[in-house]
Amino acid sequence: MQTTGPYSGLFPVAPTPFTDNGELDFEGQGRVLDCMIDQGVDGICILANYSEQFLLLDEERRQLTEFCLAHVQGRVPVMVTCSHFSTQVAGQRARHAADHGAALIMMMPPYHGAGIKLEPRLIIEHFARVAEACQLSIMIQDAPLSGVTLSTAFLAEVARTLPLVRYFKIEVPGTAAKLRHLIELGGDNIVGPFNGEEAITLMADLDAGARGVMASAMIPDLIRPVMAAHAEGRRQDAIQAYERILPLINYENRQCGLRAAKTVMKEGGVIKSDCVRHPLETLHPQTRAGLLELASAANPIALQWGR
Repeated sequence: MQTTGPYSGLFPVAPTPFTDNGELDFEGQGRVLDCMIDQGVDGICILANYSEQFLLLDEERRQLTEFCLAHVQGRVPVMVTCSHFSTQVAGQRARHAADHGAALIMMMPPYHGAGIKLEPRLIIEHFARVAEACQLSIMIQDAPLSGVTLSTAFLAEVARTLPLVRYFKIEVPGTAAKLRHLIELGGDNIVGPFNGEEAITLMADLDAGARGVMASAMIPDLIRPVMAAHAEGRRQDAIQAYERILPLINYENRQCGLRAAKTVMKEGGVIKSDCVRHPLETLHPQTRAGLLELASAANPIALQWGR
């Protein structure tokens, strides 16, 4: 288990549980973190998009950051997402996370609607100032949600010029190709090439050189055998383990999104409610049934942990 960098392996995103009336459920949050650690993760990411960070008040973010870091107590490294268009706000969030024990920071590039496009030098300055504020390693999240195109040449230049910004979560169409090219361009400066998007392209991304996986908290224990077999050169075992879970990952990715992990964790007694905050809504009963049918066949720890 890694407690210091460089970081690699399985870093799933922790969901943020709410009560049925939409309030933060700190007891449930602690159980989520404990369940994830029992799933054998190498680290945990909090306050990401799959944590519904965009539906949280600033004060709730502060409370969750402090609670999660105190609850984990260094059992695994914790990555805290601190994305914001404002460099000042992102820097303050990152400094707060660092002060309370975060191991890494994750950030998207600054974005605010389709009409605001920043010059590359300003994006680099954004990351540089946040890194200076927190003095922690930063992972850049490269995802279509931001609407910002980050070329492999740009990311390699960031890694070359900013020693604290050398982790990259790539989750775009053609993730494997982008990971491969980034590693070729950046060499040893690319310390942590990770994938995301629920690990739906896991095998291709591992083949391309991904050293870390950022899936949801739904089935980390079932993703780990794929990674282990691949790392040990047991390709057929890796393929078989991947084939076992791919229908469930596909259903999560295409039908459920961030609600999947909550649904499975509620069914498994980890949390009491699968509530998501408006304007999101809980899964349609038919979609929920389809998810749980596939999850029951796979039988992850999250589906039995609290029963």
